[in-house]
Amino acid sequence: MTKRARWDENFENLPSRAASEHDDLEDFRAGEDMVRPFEAAELGPVTGRSLLHLQCRLGHEALAWARHGASRVVGLDSSESAVEAARDLAADLGLPPDRASFVAADVYDAADAAPDSAYDIVYTGPGVLCRLPDLVRWAETAAALVAPGGFLYLADFHPLASSLVADDDLEGWGRQHTLGDVVTAVAATGLRLDFLHEHDGTHAHVPLMYSLRATREVPS
Repeated sequence: MTKRARWDENFENLPSRAASEHDDLEDFRAGEDMVRPFEAAELGPVTGRSLLHLQCRLGHEALAWARHGASRVVGLDSSESAVEAARDLAADLGLPPDRASFVAADVYDAADAAPDSAYDIVYTGPGVLCRLPDLVRWAETAAALVAPGGFLYLADFHPLASSLVADDDLEGWGRQHTLGDVVTAVAATGLRLDFLHEHDGTHAHVPLMYSLRATREVPS
């Protein structure tokens, strides 16, 4: 079985995740904004900017940035079935391929698979880094796709949030990368780390999410 086939099978065999994804998809179709308030504040205006969403799953989060005004959004995911669903969604929304396109490829191959060589914003959302064995390679790949003056933005579940999960459910969380692992991998790419923020500390003051942004400086 190929790696991509395993991704398709894994996606279909996670009922709780798949159900949640499809619920989100229906909410998005109904007009709900999939962009979290802290993401909108931290990314700032995206009007007229290009955005690449790595590991985009069903594409609704990538397309949410198109609704926010991004001039071009590209989503990349390892699952062929997820990418097909994302393409169908874009077509249903009336977004032509020059505004929204989706590519099936391993995230580590993104530099070759993405239709453009660089983007103003390279975005990765929650719940995907835990499925990656090599953070350094991910960071290098993502950073290589950031245009001068653009940035890499990551929002993910905080490692401390796993302390609120029952031991029997921890296996579903995948690899537990520390914040140090993530920040070190991003910093090593040569991007300038702008910030690391923690969010949603509502359960016993434990942050549930974190975000970081790292910019590629314009050569002088």
